[in-house]
Amino acid sequence: KAHLIGADSDYEAVIARIVGLIETPGTSLTLPLDVRGTAFQQRVWQALQKIPAGETVSYSEVARRIGSPGAVRAVASACAANRLAVAIPCHRVVRNDGSVSGYAWGIERKRLLLDREQAKTVFDSKARTGV
Repeated sequence: KAHLIGADSDYEAVIARIVGLIETPGTSLTLPLDVRGTAFQQRVWQALQKIPAGETVSYSEVARRIGSPGAVRAVASACAANRLAVAIPCHRVVRNDGSVSGYAWGIERKRLLLDREQAKTVFDSKARTGV
């Protein structure tokens, strides 16, 4: 657990809210985020912010949700380019088979975040139906 030390009360309040988001998955982060990326990355990151804590979604399902079903690798690249971990929850995106892969801060951290959120998996429609 983090212990915050400082003299700037506004800064401490912001950091406390971020730590709270990590410590209590499912709470919303009400901070304004300075998110910079391509238009495609922005679409992916907005979709990621809609994935509730406790749920995972496949890369192909994210691609489908943003209207680019053939852009699965581009979705993975957008996840890798995300620099606002937890606030933009790229850790909630997994492979079609549900396995955990690629995370800029390490697979073990991704697993820990998912375990904390007690993730259930939602796959794309092909994986769900077996077609």
